[in-house]
Amino acid sequence: MSLWTSLEPASATVDPGGSTTVRLRLRNTGDVVDEYRFEAVGDVAPWTVVEPQTLRLYPGTTGTVELTFAPPRTPDATAGPNPYAVRITPTEHPEAVTVPEGNLTITPFTEVRAELVPPTVKGRFRGRPKLAVDNLGNTKLTASVSGSDNGDQLSYDIHPSNVQIEPGRAAFVKATLKPRQIIWFGSKEERPYKFAVQRSGVAPLDVEGTYVQRGFLPRWLATFLGVFMALAITFVMLWIAYKPQVRSEAKERLDEAGVSTLAPSASATPPPPPTPTAPASTPPPAAQSPAAGGGGGGGGGGSEEEKKKAPEKTAATAVQALAADDPGGRHICYRVFVTGKGWTDAVCDGETAGTVGENKALKAINVAVSGAKRTGSAAFVHDPGSTNGKGDYNGKPWSFAPDGIDNYFGSTKADAPNMLGFTINVDDGGGSVCQTTHVRNEGWHGMGCDKPGEGEGYIFGGTLSNDLWLEAVKFTV
Repeated sequence: MSLWTSLEPASATVDPGGSTTVRLRLRNTGDVVDEYRFEAVGDVAPWTVVEPQTLRLYPGTTGTVELTFAPPRTPDATAGPNPYAVRITPTEHPEAVTVPEGNLTITPFTEVRAELVPPTVKGRFRGRPKLAVDNLGNTKLTASVSGSDNGDQLSYDIHPSNVQIEPGRAAFVKATLKPRQIIWFGSKEERPYKFAVQRSGVAPLDVEGTYVQRGFLPRWLATFLGVFMALAITFVMLWIAYKPQVRSEAKERLDEAGVSTLAPSASATPPPPPTPTAPASTPPPAAQSPAAGGGGGGGGGGSEEEKKKAPEKTAATAVQALAADDPGGRHICYRVFVTGKGWTDAVCDGETAGTVGENKALKAINVAVSGAKRTGSAAFVHDPGSTNGKGDYNGKPWSFAPDGIDNYFGSTKADAPNMLGFTINVDDGGGSVCQTTHVRNEGWHGMGCDKPGEGEGYIFGGTLSNDLWLEAVKFTV
């Protein structure tokens, strides 16, 4: 058996979504009548139609078959040269297969789709939308992403700001929107914005979204506070001017008899912390190192070799980075000293520091704040000589540290007692701080907050029991 073939043309070009035709000519150069079957092979075979699929030729005669290529307008139609072939199988001699080859060039096309997820975000201080960018073309997409709005009311932190996406794939761009002005009082405001997906030499693709900025406090509360303050000032002025002289005959008789009308006070739960030290006694930053192993902000020191080591990444390091990104915000960062593990990495604003379920006690805590003026704290620890089943403050005074400076409480010494709980405040009780603790055998306790003007000017977290201890903590301000 002998067969001659020719592809006309041998190389062809087609646009995705279009079609093109190539002729296959063949001649039966043998001496018997034969029938030939045709089958397209290769990557473009699914988009190839062969007509006719069989052809019968007498010796010395020539026939023609048409190959029609119709690649779809999808990422599957890879741009560039794509080799193809046609398998020709003779009926009389099926073992003598002929496979002529050609080349089909698919032209490139670009198609981009972008969508905000979700299209509307809400928040008082920030919003976190995601931008999904889909490459529906058949070539690699390279684009940059930027944000804008009318009036420059928002700032944009976009990561990554440049993307490269393979055909048929998608990329997600994370964004953080921050209002340039905080709404302290009043109702929410809608701030339209848009992201622009910019490709070289092409008009940008704009995706619009809305950031709903909520007021920090409702408008009615501002009115209420104004009226309340006016009434309070009026009442105080009237009281000073017309303070009534009231005498209680019953009280006078009780005083004469030496009798008190006050009920005996019950023991406080939790016990009150030790008396805070004066602000002037706050140790400098260099003294607030855990190297000495003491509680509070006590004692730096260490060997000369330790001093030459790289600076430790403490809670102050983390909160200073947050303060640089959000100068007007309130943040608290913290880390804990875990038995058998040492200091954990610093986390911030409600994240978990410590372990859960590993039965490892905390020995000390390192906190630092920004936007809260300063923080104060004292550690409530295990008491080996306890007679009532409770721990105590171990005679340690409060420790204080201003914004951006490390505050330590507890001890990192090898024989240091386990921490059962702690007291903490910010701005000497003038600011709000919230905490929740994970206690051995009890799990997470409920969130507790120190509210300015209420309570004792601090919040207690943890347990009083001498048989339990702290395993993990979370803080927010």
